[in-house]
Amino acid sequence: MVLAGPGSGKTTVIINRIQNLIEHHVRPEHILVITFTRAAARQMRERFRMLSAGASDPVTFGTFHAVFFQILKHAYGYTAENILREEDRYRIVTDLARSMNMEIADIKEWVPEVLAEISRVKTEKLPVEYYYSASMPEDLFRKLYAGYLQETRRLGKIDFDDMSVYTLDLFHGRPDILKAWQEHFRYILVDEFQDIDLIQYRIVRMLAAPENNLFIVGDDDQSIYRFRGSRPEIMLGFPKDYPDARVIGLRENYRCSAAIVAASVAVISENKHRFAKALRSAAPAGGPVEVMECMDMETEMLCLVKSVRSSLAKGIAPGEIAVLTRTNPEGRAPWQKLMEFQIPCRVRDTVPILWDHWIARDLIAYLNLTGDTMERRDFLRVCNHPNRYITRSSAYAKTLTFAGLRAWYREKEWMAKYLDSFETLIREIRTMRPYAAMNYIRKAGEYDGYLREYAAKHRLDPEELFQIADEIQDSSRGCGNVRMWMEQIDRARKRMAQEQENAVPQNPDSVTIATLHSAKGLEFTEVFLLNVNEGMIPYHRAVMEHEIEEERRLFYVGMTRAKKALHIYYVKERYNRKMQPSRFLRPIHQVEKPVENP
Repeated sequence: MVLAGPGSGKTTVIINRIQNLIEHHVRPEHILVITFTRAAARQMRERFRMLSAGASDPVTFGTFHAVFFQILKHAYGYTAENILREEDRYRIVTDLARSMNMEIADIKEWVPEVLAEISRVKTEKLPVEYYYSASMPEDLFRKLYAGYLQETRRLGKIDFDDMSVYTLDLFHGRPDILKAWQEHFRYILVDEFQDIDLIQYRIVRMLAAPENNLFIVGDDDQSIYRFRGSRPEIMLGFPKDYPDARVIGLRENYRCSAAIVAASVAVISENKHRFAKALRSAAPAGGPVEVMECMDMETEMLCLVKSVRSSLAKGIAPGEIAVLTRTNPEGRAPWQKLMEFQIPCRVRDTVPILWDHWIARDLIAYLNLTGDTMERRDFLRVCNHPNRYITRSSAYAKTLTFAGLRAWYREKEWMAKYLDSFETLIREIRTMRPYAAMNYIRKAGEYDGYLREYAAKHRLDPEELFQIADEIQDSSRGCGNVRMWMEQIDRARKRMAQEQENAVPQNPDSVTIATLHSAKGLEFTEVFLLNVNEGMIPYHRAVMEHEIEEERRLFYVGMTRAKKALHIYYVKERYNRKMQPSRFLRPIHQVEKPVENP
């Protein structure tokens, strides 16, 4: 087991290990190198080909899924046609939700969460009847899960999770097939071992037996994919599973300055469940890690622009600068602000357009109802947000009035109070600026109560919905009327849509905006970590000790993407709410004074 810290040259170790095996008369076709992405496998193959003057062809480089599919292909005759495409998985779940009459406000956001849960049940071999779903009531999840399995079998398809499950079942049921693969892959090397899940580990152990020529490289401090099934406990337990295994530490960090290494080590050392490591930097000390307190989000964005401009003026290329956030939506603000100041930037993840969110569509629909007549489409969208017991059949005309609605419900006197309160709400917001109107809708109109009920029904955190509503409301600040806000939204939506449309191929010489998760494996001369506040990093969902430790590992990954300069920003206030700096900043002693006006 090679414990390879950030920037310690783990890929170099692996390819030199392969060459050493071949020089000691190991046949290349007996060597299996497993990575987690096709890009990593391709890069490693090319680097070994350069080192070995083209002798890499007999060595097998592949992802877990590619290796497992190769095994299943030989056993069952599967072809590429049998692999269930991601868009088909999405379609199956969407169709099932519709057939079950499930009310989903944002299907694009919900389906990936459900697919992740299906993957977890499969790969961890959890009894579905005892599984506690995070996205819907248990009875609905069980029905949807059964429908998903039935449909994939009807199509004769297997998904990536099936590749792992079927390979494990094959090896358990056919010792002869297992023995043949053990003899074929006699030397196994695994890259990024900290990202392995339990079923992958069980298969690797079976393949490596009985000789156990197993060479793993990874860093338990960079295990950040628990939501995909990865567990740092697997790597931590490796010495117990293999008591005779050698443990070798790569302590030298060739990427980060000494100041960044010292700060990142101080942070990660607060995790209790980890291998202790004496890491040091091979680079010059560099400047201190900057921890900046900003008064609010606007100040934070202006600080970012000012600092990026200063770096560009000093000759740092835009492509050598990264802005990292905890979540995808947080990337919107830096993206918009950098574009506003004409600084070239690209988003590594898909940043959702704020005004396409279902909460934005709800609030816009409310504001559209303030005319003399109400459009049926807008009315039906929000008439029961919160529930007012208004039926679709009552909204029979293309345009509606409350007088007409009262006539429809004249025999149901109890409906009068709901129609009266709804009409009062619409009448009150007619003269308000958009910001005040949305605040009135959320508080007096009990829309926040509806969001809380929706969150409870769909197993969501209401705070996440409130934050989205806050951002939508805040975007209207300064707009004198609804028309001005709509024009502003239209301009911003067109600009952002055009940026996303032109994003492929993206200009590599641009500032990179990415999440902490997607930045793993990358490196930049200068890195900015934004919104390092309690509730953001660590994320407010993290409560248990193992969750806080994973959040700290995620922050550590972000810190160690920086080679020479690291800037950490946190805010005192977010959407008129007081914020606290992240607990992860306590070990970092270099804290500057608050910024009033950058």
